[in-house]
Amino acid sequence: MTSPLLTTAVSLPQVSFPEDPCLEELPKLFDPEWVWRSYCQRFGVPESDPYRIRIRQFSHNPRRTAAISYEIGWGPEEYIAPQIFVVKMERDKPTELFRYPEDPHLPGLKEAADPEGAFRLMNRHVLAIPARRAVFAGLVRYRPGSRAVLHHRVGRVGFYARVMRPAAVAPLLTARELMGLAGFVVPRLAGCWADGGVVWMSEIPGENLRRRIRQGYMPDPEVLLSGLETLWNSPDKTQGSRPFNLPGAYNRAKRNFRQNLPGEGPALRLLNDTTGTLDEFIRSWKPTCMAHNDLYDDQMFVLNDGRIALVDFEEAGPGDPMLDVGNFLAHLRWASCFGSKRENDASGAYYPVFRQAALDRFRWSERDFAFREAVCLFRICTNTIRRPQEDWLDVLERGLFLVSETLRPNFP
Repeated sequence: MTSPLLTTAVSLPQVSFPEDPCLEELPKLFDPEWVWRSYCQRFGVPESDPYRIRIRQFSHNPRRTAAISYEIGWGPEEYIAPQIFVVKMERDKPTELFRYPEDPHLPGLKEAADPEGAFRLMNRHVLAIPARRAVFAGLVRYRPGSRAVLHHRVGRVGFYARVMRPAAVAPLLTARELMGLAGFVVPRLAGCWADGGVVWMSEIPGENLRRRIRQGYMPDPEVLLSGLETLWNSPDKTQGSRPFNLPGAYNRAKRNFRQNLPGEGPALRLLNDTTGTLDEFIRSWKPTCMAHNDLYDDQMFVLNDGRIALVDFEEAGPGDPMLDVGNFLAHLRWASCFGSKRENDASGAYYPVFRQAALDRFRWSERDFAFREAVCLFRICTNTIRRPQEDWLDVLERGLFLVSETLRPNFP
């Protein structure tokens, strides 16, 4: 067995964030030696050092919590599958480490992520599978402590298993029903294990809308807007669920920026300018009707007949129509500035088409609309910290400039 000290050149992004007085060990999360030593102390020393350690996602609620997920990879000659593990820090509590899929907050994940466990669960909750057939269980998306999406396939039949905290199952099923009533195509509900927090939904036979847009395809804005308008006009079927908490999401992003930005520089000046305008809007904002609340192109599929399918709708509930459209536009705007040149051009070309179609159809105030798009862009800027790269501060500065540019006609 080797020493827990790294003997190969494994590095994390060379980033540094200011110290958090309530989370003293926070800087260690970006120290590869400390990360590897913590891994070995918690899970044992592997026979080989890793080829790389990379950050998957960093989540920081200043003065309260920080969680970071890593992927550890070994060289191809080792024949060892990559591993995901998580370090979670919480004020006044011991540091917590766990490996995927043994997430203590997602009770059904370990069994659902194992092919044999998935076989048993699907036989019990989805469909009868002959003993000779195997279940493929692949990870699609994972947010530690919150949710995961797995791809379960038996032969030619495929499902997406959404794993969450058990309390989130009922709101998800209600949101799915609401989206269906609004006229969007939604995945068929195939099975549910409520106690484990696992819901199976059918595959959608279509193409990802983001991919299509970035290839130059321009979906008819009226198809999207008609479905949204039906949703906005639908009765409240969320059974008393909480309205979308835009003030909470905005204030978390603002705290994150204030904690992590240097004490001076253009990014901080942009932050002060934009929040000086957005704070007043946030104080006056209220939900007005049913809405999707997290609408963007990567959550949608285009079917062969041109209809639009929604595959992610967990935030549906009381919200704001302009915020739905503003969020869609904000993601297009971000891609037009920070993607590859082809992505920039394609997303940038569709942005004015969709924006003008919404303004023409609904006769919204451009000023009110700009506030919604700006606050959505502001929240997207947190991606620069959640997935930190060495140029994170430069990208954040450029992102905050986009926010200020959107708000410019509305500055006092």
